[in-house]
Amino acid sequence: MALSNQFLAELASAFGIATEFWDWKGRLTEVTDETVIAILAGMDVDAADPDKAREALEAHLQRPWTRLLQPCTVMEQGTPRRVHVHLPDGQWVRLAVRLEEGGWRDVPQVDDDEPARWIDGVLVGQAAFQLPADLPLGYHRLQATTEAGQSEATLVVSPAFLGFPASMGDKRAWGYAAQLYSVASADSWGIGDLLDLADLATWSSTQQFASFVLVNPLHAAEPAPPLEPSPYLPNSRRYVNPLYIRPELVPEYADLDDRARARIAQLKSKLKKELAGEQLIKRDPVWTAKVEALRVIYDHGLRPARRMAFNDFLRREGRGLTQFATWSALVNRFGYNWREWPTELRRPSSPTVSLFAEQHVAEIIFYTWLQWIADDQLRAAQSAAKDAGMRIGIMSDLAVGVGAQSAEAWTYGNLFAEGVSVGAPPDHFNQTGQDWGQAPWRPDRMDELSYAPFRSMVAGILRHSGGVRVDHIMGLFRLWWIPAGRAANEGSYVRYNHEAMVGILALEAHRAGALVVGEDLGVVEPWVREYLRERGILGTSIAWFERDAEGSPLAPEDWREYCLASVTTHDLPPTAGYLAGEHIKLQHELGLLTESLATELGNAERERNAFIDALRERGFLTAYPASTEDIVEAMHRYLVATPARVLCAALTDAVGDRRTQNQPGTSTEYPNWQIPLSGPDGKPLGLEDLYHNEQAFRLAGIMNGFSGPLRLPRSEIELIVQS
Repeated sequence: MALSNQFLAELASAFGIATEFWDWKGRLTEVTDETVIAILAGMDVDAADPDKAREALEAHLQRPWTRLLQPCTVMEQGTPRRVHVHLPDGQWVRLAVRLEEGGWRDVPQVDDDEPARWIDGVLVGQAAFQLPADLPLGYHRLQATTEAGQSEATLVVSPAFLGFPASMGDKRAWGYAAQLYSVASADSWGIGDLLDLADLATWSSTQQFASFVLVNPLHAAEPAPPLEPSPYLPNSRRYVNPLYIRPELVPEYADLDDRARARIAQLKSKLKKELAGEQLIKRDPVWTAKVEALRVIYDHGLRPARRMAFNDFLRREGRGLTQFATWSALVNRFGYNWREWPTELRRPSSPTVSLFAEQHVAEIIFYTWLQWIADDQLRAAQSAAKDAGMRIGIMSDLAVGVGAQSAEAWTYGNLFAEGVSVGAPPDHFNQTGQDWGQAPWRPDRMDELSYAPFRSMVAGILRHSGGVRVDHIMGLFRLWWIPAGRAANEGSYVRYNHEAMVGILALEAHRAGALVVGEDLGVVEPWVREYLRERGILGTSIAWFERDAEGSPLAPEDWREYCLASVTTHDLPPTAGYLAGEHIKLQHELGLLTESLATELGNAERERNAFIDALRERGFLTAYPASTEDIVEAMHRYLVATPARVLCAALTDAVGDRRTQNQPGTSTEYPNWQIPLSGPDGKPLGLEDLYHNEQAFRLAGIMNGFSGPLRLPRSEIELIVQS
């Protein structure tokens, strides 16, 4: 049934809340009053009854008329944009643009027929101005001058089309997707780190001729155990997880005396013994040992030039980094959930927080130092990738959001909606829906802040990356909000200003010379993919999901050009495991299926056979009988036959791994994000094991379009001298 009253329906529309939607089976589903009221409450809107809904609607509609300028305008370069100014009727106003790089541009006024309105006893008129199409790219300021004074607002001019970075040229690029934490070298601290990333990129480029390495989000986690395993549920997307630091790579390590080095060696040796025989990745003991080692290095101090560089980093990062470091120190004293801290500590601007910071300045500086070191090692990894010949280098992953107890939620306060979480409605692969436990940004507050948090986050992630994958890029258009206490399928979609957010994403990527890939899987409105393509942002195409109108595997020539094409993704098992139907069996064991096990296994078998038939018809699979490895390789030949400009192979497929990294819809029921890279036998592999892995070299030959596999190096120390 439709919503019970007209005011609630209009209020939902005004705040971008869907009152109905099409589910994954093509059924029109209506949203209940209770869901809409709860979502509005998350944005501080009281619509508990029709009268309150009417009052809230009137206040919302009047709000633009109470301001001279709206907080933020985002436009595409090459297309003029009309903006409105509101002021007492009959008064004069001039509008100009103060350019980011200096200088001014006057903005011409155009006709506007909107009648004046009475607002709080004042007759307010509306004036219209046309922003010219040829404004330069950048973050500018709109300045309105009236007889009462001046007012400014943000103007963002973004590229109309982003496309491929110049470093790619006209050639196709391919690379590996890896969960960094799962790829540890023999000399690491039990988890893949930023030095391992540099070495993985060097191997991928020089031995495999790959153009990029796509890694999981490297966002900051908790400052102390227990650490959240999921890289997609961080505490801050602006900062890096120091868990990925290699202590011995810190420049000051070289200056330590024998006693300090011995202490670090002792910590590492003890950790190695503790982790011996472990079949899962254990973040807590790794961080406990590593942070103690890092404190030893930090206590050594900095030589003058290094201190200058550190101070410059602190200056550039500003208050945001200081607040994140303060939150880290507070967590160590009062626990992770800042909502349970003393009331006077729940806002970063409070005098009590300032007093705490003064009393714990050394600890706060340590946490800022960790970010400096992590930033430097990430820069070094990207430099190593580019030096090795990668055209893109490191491609970072941007998570959808953060938890309600996170550093971001503490720092930005009411930027986040209360009493709701983000997830996804039911779909074929997650038939009960998903609740990701993340707090959503409020669309209205984002606009008030001129999208500064989003801009800072994107700029930060692209600083040392050649590309970014935006997880669930539909979240820039709409997110599935779930009221607290309700099932994942009892939520609704909430719209965001996609033109603003995509525009800022494109502008930052343009400035960084970076590639942008949007993960557009699951329930997606068709126009969203079209819009992203028009803006030059790549989509994501997964072989198992690409189907034609009859449900058969989509012919290679019919795939998108503007996409990152791969066989699998981190939310599915590696291809060997998928072919065995292990995802179906796991979902059955965890109670995630809505159909019977036999039915789903039958569906999986038909899907597998249909793809094998397509592979044989195209000549990509010729072996009889075909082994699992034969089929995996044939599916990657299928990828190469598509027009997709960017191809991606999972590192797990390169080594024959079978276990899934993540089972959506679960938390502790499955060891998500704790699975080390493993071979077909399930035994963990180290980074060095890749260097002579024949299966990886065969797959790389396919991805490069070579007629045969790449040659295995005779040894790591083999030197090639040109005669």
